[in-house]
Amino acid sequence: MSDDTNESTFGLQRRALLKGATGMAGILAAGMAPAVHAQEKIVLRYLGTAVNQDKAIGDKFKADTGIEIQYVAVTTDDVTKRAVTAPNSFDLIDTEFFSLKKIVPTGNLKGIDTKKIKNADKITSLFTKGEVAGKKVGDQGTAPKKVIYLEGEKSKKFSATPTQFMSLIPTVYNADTLGIRPDLIKRPIESWAELLNPEFKGKAAILNIPSIGIMDAAMVVEAAGLYKY
Repeated sequence: MSDDTNESTFGLQRRALLKGATGMAGILAAGMAPAVHAQEKIVLRYLGTAVNQDKAIGDKFKADTGIEIQYVAVTTDDVTKRAVTAPNSFDLIDTEFFSLKKIVPTGNLKGIDTKKIKNADKITSLFTKGEVAGKKVGDQGTAPKKVIYLEGEKSKKFSATPTQFMSLIPTVYNADTLGIRPDLIKRPIESWAELLNPEFKGKAAILNIPSIGIMDAAMVVEAAGLYKY
């Protein structure tokens, strides 16, 4: 959330791993309740991609709190552009881990106070510690643990260790990756390097969201032994 909007704050890697949002649960955790029905109408502008903007959720939220959610649907890249160049155009932002290194240094977002988030301590350790079942996992690229914590509520810097303030709360998980047609290929595909196999020239592609597709491309390059990141 931009600093010059209401105090209800919120501010979502490769989406192949995750998409996180800064959402409505946080507003409720911050103490807003049905009492707002008696006050002047409150409208919160929710910036994000259309995939997460469900009318039914917005309607239920309004019924529970009296607060209207006004969805602002733009592309993944435009979410970042607005966060950087037009912070007054939204109140809540639904963004992604890979965008945070561009957004946080601007100072346009406030950290989320984890003391106001009931289940903050239950967020998967993959994001908070870079671990799964106590085992460290790879952290190439913008691993969540590198950008999920801030040094302070209004800090422009990430913290390498857990703090009270998070840059975002991950809430939505999905996998944007490659689809394989074994019915046409007639053999197993066991390496990312196959994407550059001349056999599939003109028949293979990567996702057209640069921030995500480039990570698929990087895995192809590594798998082919062309470069080690």
